Amino acid sequence: MKTNRREYLVASTLAIAAGLASAAGKAKENRPNILWIITDQQVADGMSCTGNPNLNTPAMDSLAANGVRFERAYCANPICVPSRTSMMTGRMPHETGVTLNMDLFKVLHPSLGSFITKAGYDTGYIGKWHIPMPTDTSDWHGFNRMQEGSKEFNDQHFAAPSIEFIKKKRNKPFFLVASFVNPHDICEWARRATGGFPERRTLLWNGSISDTPPPEECPALPANFQIPENEPDIIREYQTWQEGTYPVRDWPDERWRQYRWALNRLTERVDSEIAKVLDAVNDNTVIIFTSDHGDGNGAHKWNQKTLLYDEPARVPLIISGKGIAKPGTVDKDRLVSTGLDIFPTICDYAKAAGPDGLRGLSLRPLAEGKPVEWRDQLVVENDLSPAYGHSAGVVGRMLRTKNYKYVAYSTGKLRESLTDMRTDPGEMNNLAVDPAYREILQDHRNRLVAELKITNDSFIVPGTVSNGWKLAPC
Repeated sequence: MKTNRREYLVASTLAIAAGLASAAGKAKENRPNILWIITDQQVADGMSCTGNPNLNTPAMDSLAANGVRFERAYCANPICVPSRTSMMTGRMPHETGVTLNMDLFKVLHPSLGSFITKAGYDTGYIGKWHIPMPTDTSDWHGFNRMQEGSKEFNDQHFAAPSIEFIKKKRNKPFFLVASFVNPHDICEWARRATGGFPERRTLLWNGSISDTPPPEECPALPANFQIPENEPDIIREYQTWQEGTYPVRDWPDERWRQYRWALNRLTERVDSEIAKVLDAVNDNTVIIFTSDHGDGNGAHKWNQKTLLYDEPARVPLIISGKGIAKPGTVDKDRLVSTGLDIFPTICDYAKAAGPDGLRGLSLRPLAEGKPVEWRDQLVVENDLSPAYGHSAGVVGRMLRTKNYKYVAYSTGKLRESLTDMRTDPGEMNNLAVDPAYREILQDHRNRLVAELKITNDSFIVPGTVSNGWKLAPC
């Protein structure tokens, strides 16, 4: 029987469509499991794989050895709630309305969990939540299983249910967020070391660590321990606002060395819990490891977070497991925003359709060694809060470019800093006061204005017609 041209074309089209559908189906069948591990308040070099000789983190090191470690990863805002909300929505804090540690927010943007569940994954969240939406709002967070751990805040309670979730028999891939507390206990360690604060809990949530050794047996002070001569004015003023948060202003050098020792021990403690979870993972799993923010760790005589120095704002970030092109790679060049980039990365691995308007970039091509265009600058925000849930109206913005870091605050006689990160990675020399760098300073002001316009950020950059309507004083 002869087939006419029309019948042939119809048959061919149907065959092609069937083939594409089959290929798409096979691609979905081959999607990996996804494990996202989050720690709390871990500095970027708080892993022995970074060359830090003062701690031992075999679990994190194994992730780096079998993955890609990103050295220029920054959080969206160096404090818990804004950073975690940004990672879960893929939006900057001023877009979500969550700019400081607070209790509730109006739902403006959908959650990552809902998109991965819709893509056919079995989804779970176990551990510290600290996002200002109740965990029983499953229509927002979208996870099939939610086991939030704010009541106990104890990492030993999170490994076992994470392992149970991973080993569960299922006919679909899983996406699990395993969110640990430590080394966040360093906050309570500092309060306790200062004599304790009766109105605060000063016991370590995860149990005491061994007795602190004498200072001479602790890590040395960092090279950038001293306060920079031309630091923006608001920083030391802010340190006086919350004595319970920053009880360190009068600490002797010896106490700072012990603080650094304690932070390392708490990091090792969470590493041991992570190791238990990793032992349950099979080869068909992509693992993303990061922290919500860092810690001052004694740099510039700072403990805790919030500031836009690298110690609080830069975070560890590793992608490990299935599909890594060159295990053990260290990416020292790309600027990564965990608040923006983790969301599209997980959607990419899950073959999930994400929301419109995301500006983040998927890290998957970098992990798989594929060419991809990348950003040449990123922004970090902060909001200096005098008390939990309250803003003083003092905010800052940081612009990180390839070679420089520019920081501006909304108040103070000296509001800006400019640092050449190639020659001054410790951020000790503020070039904003050096006339020789006037052109570079103005260029970074203008760059920041351009970034802020993209999302209608109302922050006023000094020395610019910011957002096209107001002249900000220098």
